[in-house]
Amino acid sequence: MEYRHLGKAGIKVSELSIGSWVTYGKQVDVASAKEILTAAWEAGVNFFDNAEAYARGESERIMGKALKELGWPREQYLVSTKIFWGGSGPDDTGLNYKHLIEGVNNSLKRFGLDYVDFVFAHRPDPDTPMEEVVWGFNQIIQQGKAFYWGTSEWSAAEIMLAYQVARENHLRPPSMEQPQYNLLHRRRFEEEYAILFKELGYGTTVWSPLAGGLLTGKYNDGKIPEGSRATLPGFEWVKTEVLNPEKLKVTRKLAEIAADLGVSMAQISLAWILKNPNVSTVITGASRVEQVRENMKAIDVVHKLDAEVMARIEAALADYHEEC
Repeated sequence: MEYRHLGKAGIKVSELSIGSWVTYGKQVDVASAKEILTAAWEAGVNFFDNAEAYARGESERIMGKALKELGWPREQYLVSTKIFWGGSGPDDTGLNYKHLIEGVNNSLKRFGLDYVDFVFAHRPDPDTPMEEVVWGFNQIIQQGKAFYWGTSEWSAAEIMLAYQVARENHLRPPSMEQPQYNLLHRRRFEEEYAILFKELGYGTTVWSPLAGGLLTGKYNDGKIPEGSRATLPGFEWVKTEVLNPEKLKVTRKLAEIAADLGVSMAQISLAWILKNPNVSTVITGASRVEQVRENMKAIDVVHKLDAEVMARIEAALADYHEEC
């Protein structure tokens, strides 16, 4: 496992990390979470991602209890949360100052932690002035409840504005973005965010590296395997995504490349992301220990993606038109 700086920040994150978006509270309980976190920890993972919205807070409770029972030294691992969707009230959604402070406080209670290492604005909030958003996150840091703040799925223009507001008011600017990035979703990361990497030295903690499981190849036969995410209540929409004919055409070509290298589709998909120097860490998900162990092997696949293999991958994507 290699450890990469989070952009130009001094902190280092493991190149592969663990997130809990879908599975915690649905397929993963505390006992399973302990097994998954342990497998990741033993592979060198030091960053665990979460959010107040995941399973309506249950995800943070499960992860927090698992971490407490595992008893690892707090200074040796990194935890994040994301604030935006805190509840159904008029002021517990968004990035208003009240919700930022209360949202982080509630997350810390669920985690059972004194602080998180990273706190993200889970989405941009057009209803709250940027000055209020930047000030709010700075107060969280000033109070010792987080060390770094960042954004998730913000436009480059919104991030640049936040950075400008922070500098003009002698405040801490955001230092990292959590965007979706994978072989089938790359335009924003590679084109729109280029200025962020060049001008700001922005870090990234990318999510959905396997496109909701599509890039594992398990849907290549056009069927939904029992027990997969698409069978979970509330995730019926996933079926449309993973059974998209244009996407399946690409994944079947990628499966051939992976087979030629003697690796899994998940591993080649993760390794491809790791090749990008603007990626600080790739957030992987898992509902079973076996998935963690397979994903971690992607580290050993990176060196196999030489110029010839990368060209084959680009050729497989040549006729694919990314959705905006």
